[in-house]
Amino acid sequence: MSTGTSTNLNQLASNLKEQVISWRRHLHQNPEVSFHEENTAQFIFDTLHSFGNLEISRPTKTSVMARLIGTQPGKTLAIRADMDALPIQEENTFEFASQNPGVMHACGHDGHTAMLLGTAKILSGLKDLIKGEVRFLFQHAEELFPGGAEEMVHAGVMDGVDLVIGTHLWSPMEIGKVGVVYGPMMAAPDTFWITVKGKGGHAALPHQTIDSIAIAAQVVTNLQHIVSRNTDPLDSLVISVTQILGGTTHNVIPGAVTLWGTVRTLDPKLRESIPGKMERVVKGITEAHEGSYDFKYEFGYRPVINNNEVTAVIEETVREVFGEEALDMMRPNMGGEDFSAFMEKAPGCYFYVGAGNEAEGITYPHHHARFTIDEDALEIGVKTFLNATFKFLG
Repeated sequence: MSTGTSTNLNQLASNLKEQVISWRRHLHQNPEVSFHEENTAQFIFDTLHSFGNLEISRPTKTSVMARLIGTQPGKTLAIRADMDALPIQEENTFEFASQNPGVMHACGHDGHTAMLLGTAKILSGLKDLIKGEVRFLFQHAEELFPGGAEEMVHAGVMDGVDLVIGTHLWSPMEIGKVGVVYGPMMAAPDTFWITVKGKGGHAALPHQTIDSIAIAAQVVTNLQHIVSRNTDPLDSLVISVTQILGGTTHNVIPGAVTLWGTVRTLDPKLRESIPGKMERVVKGITEAHEGSYDFKYEFGYRPVINNNEVTAVIEETVREVFGEEALDMMRPNMGGEDFSAFMEKAPGCYFYVGAGNEAEGITYPHHHARFTIDEDALEIGVKTFLNATFKFLG
């Protein structure tokens, strides 16, 4: 890609900045939760239709796909943005805060969608320069398993795609930075439920009971032995019990306690071994204390594992467009993302765009009721998508 082409793309992105911000604010003001993005999808469909040169479809009820087919043959690049919100009551007071009670864009998906709309608008006007095809995937339901990505893949959106990219606005990263990770990048988020069964009775006569709370407490602590003593220290594993339900009052030992939590892994082989290791711990402890148990384990999204060749292009794009100081070679994190479903069909890269700004007080974490982004990040995301597109498609 020539320097002149890059300069032109960057100028086009700068010219469109206020429009992209306006789209983001509209979406932020009108959030919809996973699998219910009807108005969001219609807004995206109508906006894309106004650009021209795009073949637009609805692969599922609340997703949108647009295809830009160039005038010359070449590869097919897919770019994805998720667009669902969360069931959170927003506490921000700015003028474009959520108008839907109990629903909020608290993870940046409004920005992801706005950036991809901006990318589609600019590229649709450059059809004669496109070699191959750019496929814009506006995905529903990233936040709720089994997720929208898998549904879109089953609907055929990745058929014929050679490579796929996507990004996440990242509030822990300062504005101006772009984060790149080679290999495993985000974890597989699995879920487990354990019911410890004992025999209830009077709290003053514990010897007449089988204390489900005491047994459950040992289960919680001993599950961490899987992390610290049954797993290679160089492998990444998180087992978190996040909910404990049991008991009704101060003087009654309950007959059962339910534990709920999550497991996060980066390595697929380690992931497969965890349910068996967990059940062995639960079985041993409950039987040792004359109790019993129910154990359920549900595999969630696959880990996000970036392809080295595709990632190298993103890294090169960041260096060339924003300079060496903008590049942050990050470590993986244990969050989950169903972008991995698209990567099952084509090699890809998922990267971060810094959206925090400590000086402006934009520091709240994702999924917080006061989460927001530095909107200057939107222009950075659009520039990255545009320049990477021409690198990938030659």
